[in-house]
Amino acid sequence: ADYPCMFLKGTGTNGAISVFSKAPLAFAENSDRSVKITQEADYIAKTKGTRNYPWRYFVISKNDKQLIENTMTYKLAEKNQLQNVSWIKPGQVSWEWWNDASPYGPDVNFVSGYNLDTYKYYIDFASKFGIPYIIMDEGWAKSTRDPYTPNPKVDLHELIRYGKEKNVGIVLWLTWLTVENNFDLFKTFNEWGVKGLKIDFMDRSDQWMVNFYERVAREAAKHHLFVDFHGSFKPAGLEYKYPNVLSYEGVRGMEQMGGCYPDNSLYLPFMRNAVGPMDYTPGAMISMQPNVYRSERPNAASIGTRAYQLALFVVFESGLQMLADNPTLYYRNEDCTRFITQVPVTWDETVALEAKAGEYVIVAKRKGDKWFIGGMTNNGKKEREFTIKLDFLNKDRSYQMTSFEDGINAGRQAMDYRCKSAQVKAGEQLTIKMVRNGGFAAVIE
Repeated sequence: ADYPCMFLKGTGTNGAISVFSKAPLAFAENSDRSVKITQEADYIAKTKGTRNYPWRYFVISKNDKQLIENTMTYKLAEKNQLQNVSWIKPGQVSWEWWNDASPYGPDVNFVSGYNLDTYKYYIDFASKFGIPYIIMDEGWAKSTRDPYTPNPKVDLHELIRYGKEKNVGIVLWLTWLTVENNFDLFKTFNEWGVKGLKIDFMDRSDQWMVNFYERVAREAAKHHLFVDFHGSFKPAGLEYKYPNVLSYEGVRGMEQMGGCYPDNSLYLPFMRNAVGPMDYTPGAMISMQPNVYRSERPNAASIGTRAYQLALFVVFESGLQMLADNPTLYYRNEDCTRFITQVPVTWDETVALEAKAGEYVIVAKRKGDKWFIGGMTNNGKKEREFTIKLDFLNKDRSYQMTSFEDGINAGRQAMDYRCKSAQVKAGEQLTIKMVRNGGFAAVIE
């Protein structure tokens, strides 16, 4: 806190130097998204001389698996500052922006878009699959600068009431600038019955902005609201000090469409997600290999196989985990949707089984008595095969495994997958095959 983020820049001679943003001194109007810094100080921070300076750490591991199991941020972070955390409920969230709020089909007898009928449809979808939240992204308010006047086409208060009836909470998107200019909105949103905020476009990491994150976390907690920081820097432990901070973007995620590809995403479990929650926005139901990729909303698509997409929910961690695609497609792929919506967003145990940064990763994660396995691989090889031992299972039990695997043609047609069931027990070996940009996802119960 009260200090800018540190970046590292290579020297070109097997070394690195630290780089910090200078403290901003003056600002000017820029847009509804942000402000322009018109004057910077010649220092990076002005702070108390009696304070502890921010911790920094780096990990040297014998193998890449240890990077995935890293818990140093948790160990170094400041302890929880909140007396009562029972109201904080991490969970999955149905999100309309990526698929452009475009449900369609015989059960959609209304004009879809950013309107009341469409959001009720999202709430019905979330309710059916036990998803605790929906996000209402840009468009829910009449103006991005005014958080108190909802778009009349949306009827926010009716949606909050309807969501409550269906056991689905509402999360609202805002620019950081609107939050800063209306800092009493936390109190108002709590009174309305909103559950959380997605705050976007910070896009800076100077001392002022680092302090903004903490002020927001504190004020939101006071009014029982959780926060997802989008357009953000990487996490550094604030989510332990204020557990109502559920996630941060700070990643080249699925929003980037063709700019989000497995060759890049295969580094994330070892780097970005290894230090804290990551709002990558997974869940695409239209899958393509990179050589044939084309995507435009409302028909948003992702690079990587269908099994790869399912695996993201197990491998990537976020306290607010998005289902980014269209409810229409989730209904049509109910086996995949049933799997996704039973994957937890917080875990009791993580075991890295196979890992090479940038190339492949297979992890097993436990929540209570259930184990999940997620595997993903890059574009490097036509197919990879792994044999893993199920020695993390309880020896006194037999288990049922449901798995989603790359289909025989998935290397070319990324939509191809197989769903299989098998009895398994501790000590047995499991063979996992993944095609290029492929994956493997399983639940063992």
